[in-house]
Amino acid sequence: MRFPRASGVLLHPTSLPGPHGSGDFGPGAYHFVDWLVSAGQKLWQILPLGGIGPGNSPYMSSSAFAGNVLLIDLGDLATRGWLQAEDLTPAEGLRDDRVAYGEVVPYRMERLTRAAARFASTASSEDLSEFRAFCVAQASWLGDYALFMAVGESHGWAAWSDWPAPLAKREPAALEAAVTEHAERIAFWEFCQWCFFRQWLALKAYANERGVDIIGDAPIFIALQSAEVWARQELFELDSSGRPTAVAGVPPDAFSDTGQHWGNPLYRWRAHEAEGYAWWVERIRRTFELVDIVRIDHFRGFAAYWEIPAFERTAINGHWVPGPGAALFEAIAHALGPMPIIAEDLGVITPDVVALRKRFSFPGMAILQFAFGGSSANAYLPHNHDPDSVVYAGTHDNNTARGWWDVIAPPEQTHVREYFGIDGHDIAWDMIRATCASVADTAVHQLQDILGLTGESRMNFPGKGEGFWEWRFTWGQVQPEHAQRLAHLCMLYRRDGTPMI
Repeated sequence: MRFPRASGVLLHPTSLPGPHGSGDFGPGAYHFVDWLVSAGQKLWQILPLGGIGPGNSPYMSSSAFAGNVLLIDLGDLATRGWLQAEDLTPAEGLRDDRVAYGEVVPYRMERLTRAAARFASTASSEDLSEFRAFCVAQASWLGDYALFMAVGESHGWAAWSDWPAPLAKREPAALEAAVTEHAERIAFWEFCQWCFFRQWLALKAYANERGVDIIGDAPIFIALQSAEVWARQELFELDSSGRPTAVAGVPPDAFSDTGQHWGNPLYRWRAHEAEGYAWWVERIRRTFELVDIVRIDHFRGFAAYWEIPAFERTAINGHWVPGPGAALFEAIAHALGPMPIIAEDLGVITPDVVALRKRFSFPGMAILQFAFGGSSANAYLPHNHDPDSVVYAGTHDNNTARGWWDVIAPPEQTHVREYFGIDGHDIAWDMIRATCASVADTAVHQLQDILGLTGESRMNFPGKGEGFWEWRFTWGQVQPEHAQRLAHLCMLYRRDGTPMI
């Protein structure tokens, strides 16, 4: 599916300014939408909206369907009377420049617990009706999620395979008893999801009304410690005790000499095929309820994925295994029709991956940081870009443009200088200009590059489990010329909505 020529900004909501330790769906998010409009941007790309997992990664969520409750705007809960003014006093250790998860998580979770209790005792009939309608509308996943989270809490967040066997194996009597025992916390998790969805959909509507579409992210794999793996064990490569027999990752690459050992359980694709890929259809359907465009992460894994024996500690000794291929996307298209999907086709890309992407007309991705230091045939060099693609200087997995420039080898720097005819003193904006000028239909820029930040502001480093996903900005860093300069480039290179003559 071809997209209109446009430009956007990559920024996860956790990076937004705000008083409660991390970005959320509060006033800072609405102000950011207004800033996007002032900068001539038509797209806001975010990372997965699910809860964080090991290393605080949004790609290891406790659910493929639930939202990250840490993104709930506490101020809105106070406005509704479910929190008191004193509840909003920031705690010691909360930072404006980083998400200090060790302090943020207990601070926010305690206040969500207070809000849920006050809602339970004081909610209006209108709020109760809205809440109950939400629970009915999301019943296909919400009950399993809320029970999973409540039971997980009661067992100190131990792996679900280590829960008492009747619960781990989901025996009906054990599930019924758990629902009764944990009724209060089940209601808490349902309340949090209602707040998340209500606030996010209001923010999305605000953006859409102002001409900004949301690009969301759907990770190919989900976390072992997730409601869906526990609820649908037959769909994953698990042994009889619920532990994975093989896990996901990628072979050695530019990021790591030992590859990336993600640890996600692999899909039992024959089981998915037997049910007509219904689980995946529902997942994509639900994702499109939250965003306008879906970027499917690690698209190459649908052609073939890197299978690592569960006992291996690195990804070196894995091997390629064929994925579901076209059958999965045919099932999705049959159920949902043509959908605006971006294929993250990075990594070891073989002809079958390219053929799969092109068969369904999914735009691929081009990364400028991967373009230099080799021959003129490099596909990521702007003169080789495909119009049906999305171009980035770098994504959340890459360094900032300034950080990248500071560490690349002199021959690579020389190539950049010669190619663009620059001296490199303003490299971030040189890269932004190149993405805007590209023939690629869509250009997306990290906010870190717009602000000209160094590698210390990098969002993630693949293969490193700690110390990332924490970056935040403040409005004091954003100057009028940032929006003016970006808007001018979008006008100059027809990313402002001007039709072709």
